[in-house]
Amino acid sequence: MIRFAALSLVFVFWLRAQTLIPNTGQPIHIPFECTGADTIAAGLTCSEEEPCPVFLELASIEGVGDKLFLTGNLHSATNTLFSILLASDDAGQNWKEPFARLRVSGLDQIQFFGFDAGWIAGANLQGAARDPFLLITSDGGKTWKQQPIFEESRVASIEKFWFESRDKGTLLVDATLDNGKHELYATETGGQTWTMKQSSEKPIRFPVSTDRGSPAWRLRPDAASHSYAVEKSHTGGWQRVASFLVAAGACKE
Repeated sequence: MIRFAALSLVFVFWLRAQTLIPNTGQPIHIPFECTGADTIAAGLTCSEEEPCPVFLELASIEGVGDKLFLTGNLHSATNTLFSILLASDDAGQNWKEPFARLRVSGLDQIQFFGFDAGWIAGANLQGAARDPFLLITSDGGKTWKQQPIFEESRVASIEKFWFESRDKGTLLVDATLDNGKHELYATETGGQTWTMKQSSEKPIRFPVSTDRGSPAWRLRPDAASHSYAVEKSHTGGWQRVASFLVAAGACKE
């Protein structure tokens, strides 16, 4: 039964990865079906009479040529259910999910170096943020690999990261709920392994500049349409190219 459930989840993800979600000009609804396992994992108490609404939250955007990537999570009013990664290969006309949703996890900061190498910060959000990780791609976002920052479980999260090349990067961790400290790390392996450079009870100043100049893309909450707007910098302002509904569905079991 467990093996069947695992195979079913793999098949569901395969369908999501293969299925394009078209941008019709209206706010896009991200498909979400809540199962009993989802409510148990998130610690929810829901029913047909009192369903638990589920919302999409988008945290960060990255543009690489005509490719767009959005990071975030799906959550109830009180608990995170899944991470989500959305991608478009045609400047926002069609969307797909190139990486499986992770239970009780969220994704936020994203950076590409060139057209192939990219990284996304994430963490388990069950209670306090814990077990920080990076999603890493070397093929322009077609495939992603989850890479833990630590070998052991820790109550910590990624405050900020930055890669100066495909191999060399810097990462700042907030571990104040774990050991009362902030920790600075460096990598020479593209994020596969990290070496601690500094540990302090006081906040650590990030040692490298992350300035990219004026952004070409932005995410903006749009209260009028209850959606997130994806906008491209345009002469004299911003041009909307897509939007995503905040309301994703509901858990009823």
